[in-house]
Amino acid sequence: MVDQAAVIEKLRMLRAQDPELGEELQRRLRAATPEVAFVPRNGSDAAALTPETIVLRTGRPVLGIREDAVRLDVQFAESETWRARIAQASAVLNQPIRGVGRIELKGHPYLTWVGTGWLIRSDVMVTNRHVAREFAKRSGDGFTFRIGVGQPSMEVDVNFLAEFEREERRVLALREVLHIEEDDGPDFAFLRIAESDFAAPVKLSTRPSRLAQTVAVIGYPARDSRIPDAPLMDRLFGNVYDCKRFAPGQITFADDAALLHDCTTLGGNSGSLIVDLATGHALGLHFAGRFLKANYAVPAALLEEALHRVLSGKRSALSATKQGVEQWPGLPVQVQPAASPRQQIALTIPLHVTIDVGDLIARLDGGVHATSTPSATSSVSVVASLAAPSSPDTDIEVEPEGKPQDYVGRQGFLRNFLGDGIDVALPRVVRDADQVLSFSFDGNERETELRYLHFSVVMHATRRMCFFSAVNIDGNRYRRTIRPGWMLDPRIPKDRQILRECYGNPPKFSRGHMTRREDPAWGTAAEAERGNADSMHVTNVVPQMQSLNAGLWLGLEDYALKHARQDSMKICVISGPVLLASDPLRDGVRIPLTFWKVIAFVHDTTGELSVTGYSMAQKELVTGDEFVFGAFKTYQRSLAWIETQAGVSFGALTHADRFIETELPDTCVLTDWRQIRY
Repeated sequence: MVDQAAVIEKLRMLRAQDPELGEELQRRLRAATPEVAFVPRNGSDAAALTPETIVLRTGRPVLGIREDAVRLDVQFAESETWRARIAQASAVLNQPIRGVGRIELKGHPYLTWVGTGWLIRSDVMVTNRHVAREFAKRSGDGFTFRIGVGQPSMEVDVNFLAEFEREERRVLALREVLHIEEDDGPDFAFLRIAESDFAAPVKLSTRPSRLAQTVAVIGYPARDSRIPDAPLMDRLFGNVYDCKRFAPGQITFADDAALLHDCTTLGGNSGSLIVDLATGHALGLHFAGRFLKANYAVPAALLEEALHRVLSGKRSALSATKQGVEQWPGLPVQVQPAASPRQQIALTIPLHVTIDVGDLIARLDGGVHATSTPSATSSVSVVASLAAPSSPDTDIEVEPEGKPQDYVGRQGFLRNFLGDGIDVALPRVVRDADQVLSFSFDGNERETELRYLHFSVVMHATRRMCFFSAVNIDGNRYRRTIRPGWMLDPRIPKDRQILRECYGNPPKFSRGHMTRREDPAWGTAAEAERGNADSMHVTNVVPQMQSLNAGLWLGLEDYALKHARQDSMKICVISGPVLLASDPLRDGVRIPLTFWKVIAFVHDTTGELSVTGYSMAQKELVTGDEFVFGAFKTYQRSLAWIETQAGVSFGALTHADRFIETELPDTCVLTDWRQIRY
């Protein structure tokens, strides 16, 4: 909920960024409250138009669509500025509006529709990965529809109308799931759909998006009856949900791999079109929102590249950083399926709205208006987001449990992997050394190192997750593999491993690999498959916010391989969480807030052992009982810093680290590979 102080503070921004709209907001606020600046939320008139309602409905309204055009009547467009802008853009908006549809399901256990999609080709629709996974899943090299309730499989249609006060339908059947992007890539999926004569594909923009560019989201927001501030939501959306809506706003950040916007959205907008009001071309695919900050979208250029790869038979699309997504900022996925009014569902996260606007009007203090100076660096952010129902996580694929004898012969991490005389040993646990899990295997003495193919894991007994995971990577012998299901390790007790509990849809956590799935997948075909499967042991994962394990952090191994000795292309990577007694407790599991990584290789230029350390935190994303999703930062760190934070010792390996920690943490932030210091 937005309080008066927040509105007052945020109102200083819009005038500098959008003077025309800022002037209108100023007039409306003063006209609505001539005696005082704001109507108190707890006043006697509960239906009074509050300041945040004025700002949202005028600054970032949500408009209706009827007969493939944006409605500009008073009920849906109180802003004269937006009325004029949209009227001017009406000639280019008809085609993109017609190309957006609501994805409807038959046979789903509790949803009648799940989100939004739009035509990117005449017979191809794009939506979000998390939307597609509600009705489809991977099967071998392709994808299949999930089993339906009372029928062999779910049926999926796309309704290109579902407009306000309009009963007609324009429906096309979904024929095939072409591609669902992997978790380590952007949030998109491509669906094969029947061609029609009533909807044409939306043209993709060929120009880069720019800051403050005027845009709109076209999609299908849904109402949540459990929202604590339902009157505000109803006033903002005109108490109209589950139909095609048009929400204008601006771009707040753009680069080759990420697009942020401030249009107002709810659950059901997942998969919505981000359209340029000047051209009618698609700028991106909306997929999530960070509470109180912004909405996120996949850029059109990235979608174009991915679709080309999929249609040409290269199904991997952009799953790996090798495909040029090194700068993807690892933005979170908020799964946002929506139910129809006939099948209400309980959503787990309430509506949160924030308003970042400009220098308009401040609090009346002693009956006098106080004004403040515009901020040239401020941005606009109006976001309304609903998260999905929390899943019991029963749908995860779990491999049959093996036997301890199955692991005979696994060599694990090799300390001399980089060559004779080069020693990269596993770190020694210093803090909580008495918590290192030991086990007896194959009739031998007790051990502490869980050896898999090409990597090893050392477990914390009571935290039930690893202190660290260490892998040998041979870049010259890498093989592409298919992701298998999760596995428990039979060598250690089940009650020392976490299979579900804290894992699931937001606000629960992802299973964040410490050793990446592809890293041990090298050697012969059989070895690559074994290394790939071994990486799916739950001993190799820790709880992370959705899609946290991405961006610069995800590609550090690939970047190091480019600089390793070219005749070997070998590196060693050791990764782990910082496990502290003060870590927050969620679902019976203490969640680590910081992660570290150490990479060792023989440098191609110097011929010497090079060791670099890194850290990444999610502590800003987990606050109290509320989960806040957003971008994160990757830092270069000294091994000495990691030793102190993680409670481990790297021994002589620290002598190969040339990085010197400074007292100014921001100087360690990495935004580009070239900033890494050896």
